[in-house]
Amino acid sequence: MNSVTVPSGQPTTGEVKKRAPTLYIIIIVKLTKGLLLASLALLAFSLADNNLPDVLDHVLQFFRIDPERRFWVTVAARLSDLNEAQVMWTAAGTLVYSLFSLVEGVGLIFRLSWAGYLAIGESAFFIPIEVFDLAKGFSTVVLSILALNILIVWYLYQNRHPLFRHHHH
Repeated sequence: MNSVTVPSGQPTTGEVKKRAPTLYIIIIVKLTKGLLLASLALLAFSLADNNLPDVLDHVLQFFRIDPERRFWVTVAARLSDLNEAQVMWTAAGTLVYSLFSLVEGVGLIFRLSWAGYLAIGESAFFIPIEVFDLAKGFSTVVLSILALNILIVWYLYQNRHPLFRHHHH
């Protein structure tokens, strides 16, 4: 295709992509999720050889959170059950998963159709898991994540043609 210049000075291939505020929100969600998960994975790698319940206790004290609350006691008990290898495998899995979100986010910035389909597939993958989780017991957080994933899948699928570059060979 020949590259043309639009009035903004941005080169484009034939058609001008419209602004898509919902797409920008999805990009922010994907990049934020990817960065948070990557940070969490790197933190887990760095703490894997420490006594994790002690680390949690120090963090809670730093933020002046009561470590005796049932939630934090449960978290500390679960952390004490983990060995270093389990922490390393969990951190590695979290890092790989974070890369999916980062690749999706960057791909969506460039309006690449494969990134749209990757985001649709990744978001759709979790919908049955979240429905099953809700069936076991109601959670506002899980319901919010479910709604967000349904919105992402619906929006990207409905708008896949106007939003993304399709390379025809």
